[in-house]
Amino acid sequence: MAAGSFRLRINGSERLVQAEENAPLLDVLRNACGLKGTRFGCGSGECGACNVLVDGVSVPSCDTPVSAAEGKDIVTVEGLAVQGQPGVLQQAFLAEQAGQCGYCLSGILATAAALLARTPNPDEAQVRAALDGHLCRCGAHNRIVRAVLRAAAAGAGA
Repeated sequence: MAAGSFRLRINGSERLVQAEENAPLLDVLRNACGLKGTRFGCGSGECGACNVLVDGVSVPSCDTPVSAAEGKDIVTVEGLAVQGQPGVLQQAFLAEQAGQCGYCLSGILATAAALLARTPNPDEAQVRAALDGHLCRCGAHNRIVRAVLRAAAAGAGA
């Protein structure tokens, strides 16, 4: 594949990156942009660790080519912060001690943010359904669900 220039809008900032058109968005975010919060998990879009928001939809960045993200709004876990401080959703995860090892959380946070944007007051079943595609080996699932519900109650989706 041919290398090219891609204009990406990441966390509200425009960036011009050089990459192969089929380079995984994950690699571009981590290596070309220095955004290390997004994690590599399975590499096949099955575990959710690498999910980011692309135009408000949670997508696996490991199997999304950079060319497919050009001109779209991309939000990584770093972009969920507000003026360098944890946003409402991130604060809820801290309050509920929802992370154990934390490896999967950047993808879970992206998916939770997408859920709250489209469903500001989800019930527990909706949260569990939204997060069903995320693998967490630490067993923090119940705390994660409580954190998303706490964030909803605090107005994270409003």
